[in-house]
Amino acid sequence: MKLGVAFPLIDSNVGGRPAAIREFAQTAEETGYRNLSAPDHVLGVNVASRPDLGDRNTSADTFHDPFVLFGFLAGVTKKVECSTRMLILAQRQADLVATQATSLDALCGGRLQLGVGVGWNPVECTGLN
Repeated sequence: MKLGVAFPLIDSNVGGRPAAIREFAQTAEETGYRNLSAPDHVLGVNVASRPDLGDRNTSADTFHDPFVLFGFLAGVTKKVECSTRMLILAQRQADLVATQATSLDALCGGRLQLGVGVGWNPVECTGLN
C-alpha cells in the first residue's frame, strides 16, 4: 500500500511560502509518504459575489500551477511521487498539458502521476470559457 498526503495549500501556514512548501514535502518524504498531491484551480470564487458556492476554493486561497509546483518539489525531494489527482484538462490546451507532463515526468525521474477530469466549479468553467 502506498500512502499519500495532500498539500494544504489553502492553509495559511503553508500556502504560497516556498520554505513551508519545501519543509512540508521533505517531512512527508522522510515520514514515509510515497505521494504528494495538490489540487488544481485556475480561478477562485469571489465569495462576495457568489455566496451560494460557499467558502471552498476562493480567490483568497493559494493554488499553485501543478506543473510549476511539482517542478519545484522535484528539486527539493528525492523519491516522493507528485500527483495532480485531477487536473482540470478542459481549462488548458491538451497538447500543451501533454508536453508539460511528459517533460516534468522525464525531468523528475518518472515521479509524476497525472490525473485529469472536467472539474466542478461553474465560476472557473464560465471564466475560462
